[in-house]
Amino acid sequence: MKALMYDSFQQPLQLVDLPDPSPAPDGVVIEVKASGICRSDWHGWMGHDSDIHLPHVPGHELAGVVLATGAQVERVAPGDRVTVPFSVGCGKCEQCSAGHQQICDHYFQPGFTAWGSFAEYVHIRYADVNLVKLPDSMSFVEAASLGCRFITSYRAVVAQGRLAAGEWLAVHGCGGVGLSAIMIGKALGARVIAVDIEEEKLAMAKELGAEIGLNARKTDSLTADILDQTHGGVHVSIDGLGSHETCRNSVLSLRKRGRHVQVGLLAGDQADPPLPMGRVISHELELLGSHGMQAHQYPTMMDMIVSGQLSPSQLVGKCVSLEEAKDELEHMDHFAHTGMVVIDRF
Repeated sequence: MKALMYDSFQQPLQLVDLPDPSPAPDGVVIEVKASGICRSDWHGWMGHDSDIHLPHVPGHELAGVVLATGAQVERVAPGDRVTVPFSVGCGKCEQCSAGHQQICDHYFQPGFTAWGSFAEYVHIRYADVNLVKLPDSMSFVEAASLGCRFITSYRAVVAQGRLAAGEWLAVHGCGGVGLSAIMIGKALGARVIAVDIEEEKLAMAKELGAEIGLNARKTDSLTADILDQTHGGVHVSIDGLGSHETCRNSVLSLRKRGRHVQVGLLAGDQADPPLPMGRVISHELELLGSHGMQAHQYPTMMDMIVSGQLSPSQLVGKCVSLEEAKDELEHMDHFAHTGMVVIDRF
């Protein structure tokens, strides 16, 4: 099979021919039809993820067709159109038994703990617990755009943030995660503030439902502006980028008893941000993380997509070939594109 591989961190990826995978007893081999290019893939290529062992094939936002199944697999069959959460639960540990497969104690992550979907074929373990069958109306590109960014944002806004109609939501960073959160917040009936440093991204945020767009580089005090325009702060705030600045601003944007949800990865020199814990105590704020979404939680989100309440395909800014994905990943820290980039030609 053709695949993009790197054998050193921060060095150019190579388009190579590799042996086709075969399924483990509990696994499947999927013919990849679309795969998102995510900032998490870039963090992995930079050497920020200890799960990655070289040489490595990245890619975890995938959709495709089941090609072969292991002997123990019962819920899917060759020919099924599927996607999968980026964090795959074993189905047996304490977390999985409680329904929290997204934080499985023995997690499997294509593109991190194993070779991923920047390839013609990918092998996925624990198939019966984690594979999600696609609605007939959903394209492979739209399905690939769901995870990890859209599903993580969905869970961040709905389950972790507990956003309700009429509440204020602030979204810091209007990349794939942030734009997803804006669309979801609007669909839930919230009032949304988008924050970024690029006018083009703020314009797209407004198209997707943001009521207010704030350029963090064009204000003397971003958080003061948010507190003023919301008469005391937002109920829920999402850091969709992952930096010291965006994390701190997200916390400081909250009204009393507000909920901050960290979605953007804080890695490299942006790990362990200093936080205003005095404000957290005095305002009784909640600080929450969001790490993907369980396969068994997909149906409600899928129903909203099929009904037209959510349209993840609007978040896809560009489709590229597998070979073109090389440059897209290596230059992802430039934040050049509005919306997600998806590989759709292998």
